[in-house]
Amino acid sequence: FGSRRSPRAFVPWASAGASPQPFGPAMARCRAGLALRRAWSLRPSSAPVGAPRALAASSHGSACQRRPFASGGGAQPYDVAIVGGGVIGSSIALHLAALSEQRLRVAVLETDPTYKWASAPRSAGGIRQQFSMPVNIELSMYGIEFIRSGLQEMCAGVDVDTDVQFRENGYLILAPEGGTGEATLRENVATQHAHGATWITLLTPPELEARFPWLSTDGLSLGAFGERNEGYFDPWALLQAMRKGSAARGVEHIAQEVVGVEREAGGAIGSLRLADGSALRAKTVVNAAGAFSGRLVDMCGPGVTPLPVSPRKRCMWLFKVGARTASAGVTPCPPDTTPLTIDPSGCYFRSEGTGGRFVCGVSPKPEEDPDCELKDLEAVDEKLFEETIWPTLADRVPALESLRVESSWAGMYEYNTVDQNGVVPNMLMACGFSGHGLQQAPGVGRACAELLVHGKYRTTDLSILSFDRIVQGRPVFERGIY
Repeated sequence: FGSRRSPRAFVPWASAGASPQPFGPAMARCRAGLALRRAWSLRPSSAPVGAPRALAASSHGSACQRRPFASGGGAQPYDVAIVGGGVIGSSIALHLAALSEQRLRVAVLETDPTYKWASAPRSAGGIRQQFSMPVNIELSMYGIEFIRSGLQEMCAGVDVDTDVQFRENGYLILAPEGGTGEATLRENVATQHAHGATWITLLTPPELEARFPWLSTDGLSLGAFGERNEGYFDPWALLQAMRKGSAARGVEHIAQEVVGVEREAGGAIGSLRLADGSALRAKTVVNAAGAFSGRLVDMCGPGVTPLPVSPRKRCMWLFKVGARTASAGVTPCPPDTTPLTIDPSGCYFRSEGTGGRFVCGVSPKPEEDPDCELKDLEAVDEKLFEETIWPTLADRVPALESLRVESSWAGMYEYNTVDQNGVVPNMLMACGFSGHGLQQAPGVGRACAELLVHGKYRTTDLSILSFDRIVQGRPVFERGIY
């Protein structure tokens, strides 16, 4: 163990695959999610569009198929082709299969059936309703309903484990003294209560000390704690359950990378060119390619508005606490039920299993956060932990002054650089969620399925996240991004 005082010894899709990690992907700060982008101005009103987020295939048995496609007009087109088999794409596929009364022909294209670098399995796996925008609150309220019971209902009769190991330990978001932090937190909680998330409690510093004796309240003005319906779960379990559930309902999962797009005279996508040289035709394309969704849009040509979603790297660490109390002998170690705690600095941590283990992370400074490639995920920025995360956490939680890092990893983060997207007549986009795509995947999947089947939203109205806001220069910002 080391001590902080003595250094320790909208168009087609493209996606990034990813493999399961023992402790999940990285959670980090980012801009408001692009979520769904509809091509309102170009799409015929009679043709609904659908959208997933990231290109990732699945690796279990016959659910992932590799099959030839004819590039000419003889091949029967799919009703929907989803580029990206990650949590967003898999959720859309499952909800689409469950919602459509007539069987639609749906394909999910994933470039990496091992999910080696997929974003969700490398994240902190959190779910919260502590947002400032009503639409994000509603999406995550459906998210908790889905992981509690909806997933099991949709997978009824399918041989798949729907237990995603949800740990209802809450989120604890802390506001600093001075500035607008306290006022913003109060406004956010008022909005959350107004939209049904009445289980979020505001806590003063004395109340924080009473509830969380391991926490130092120095420099804090207020905290917001999710008493229920918040916490963290196993992203890999959710991804696999949705993928297997959709496959059992007839969705075809194809291990192929999209390398090009063929557009028709009217601008609509006619077919997707695949890495094996074949082509896949689809009436509607969904861009669920996650961090690489912008590259799929670029394949549509110079006449399409670029998608402002960039791939960024986020790192996480697993550590074990060395002592059950701080060196002063007063402040105890956080328990195994520690909420996902977000310091005003942006550093966060939560418990991981038992035995005094925790995971943590932080978003790098903007000037130290360049776009990245998959190969960049092989290296973890250990300096970020040593110089930023550890000192910050040790000040906020004195018992963390002595710890041992047991593991670290990097994951892909789809960063919405503006709040922006591109249009194609027969395409829907679900991308750019900037860190909260995992928890909102169920709600986004349901909304996309409604658009594809009914041509309109029937539950959560995501119109505020449409592409129109980009075209018209009306970005929307979520304040609850860390």
